[in-house]
Amino acid sequence: MQHRMYTDLASWWPVLSPPQEYEGEAPFMAGLLRTGERPVMTLLELGCGGGNLASHMPTHVPGVQLTLVDLSEQMLSLSRSLNPDAEHIEADMRTMRLNRAFDAVLVHDAIDYLLTRDELDDLAATIAEHLHPGGVAVLAPDHVVEAFVPGTDWGGSDAPDGRAARYLEWTWDPDPDDTWAQADYSFVLREPDGEVTFVGESHKFGLFPVQTWLEVLEQAGLSAVPIAEQTDDDREPRTLFVAQHT
Repeated sequence: MQHRMYTDLASWWPVLSPPQEYEGEAPFMAGLLRTGERPVMTLLELGCGGGNLASHMPTHVPGVQLTLVDLSEQMLSLSRSLNPDAEHIEADMRTMRLNRAFDAVLVHDAIDYLLTRDELDDLAATIAEHLHPGGVAVLAPDHVVEAFVPGTDWGGSDAPDGRAARYLEWTWDPDPDDTWAQADYSFVLREPDGEVTFVGESHKFGLFPVQTWLEVLEQAGLSAVPIAEQTDDDREPRTLFVAQHT
């Protein structure tokens, strides 16, 4: 984990990406998680980050017990403060084994950091290992090959503690023949005393065809379908994948 966004700059995450911005997508995600044969009483989220999406799940899946996993201890620390009743585990979604199963598994946009087919295979094996028969997994990559268009995005907020942050994100594909593309970020971070820091960094993200996702999940024993996201956000809907343990 080398990205500053998730390590030494992690304390800025709630300012760059406030939890309330996830409120709109939570009902749709929760609805997909409830499409299985089992009631969702336990939910495992792989790559939970700062816990922003997870913080809305109990509202839409009442009584659910959350187990939240991330590779960054700094991001888990943020999630613990936001989700104090959840179990938090520092682990790698590609290799972790908890030796127990859950009613549902969620992998949000942290899935983008898997860059090769082998890494997708590893993730699919982790999901299958941790999902009860009849349970549902929802995978939410930001991009698939068929819908990828280079572009820019921006955001940020002003925090109650006096800090403020803004970011610019520029996504593009240096080589369409491989399995990853790139997001370049510029962060402007303002302290309460007015001191401003400028930070730039580049992130690679996986870019795979829909068929690759379906093949990977099927080979792991998961029956999957692509689902067009329903969103009111000002962006193109993502292609999500809903998989059931066969």
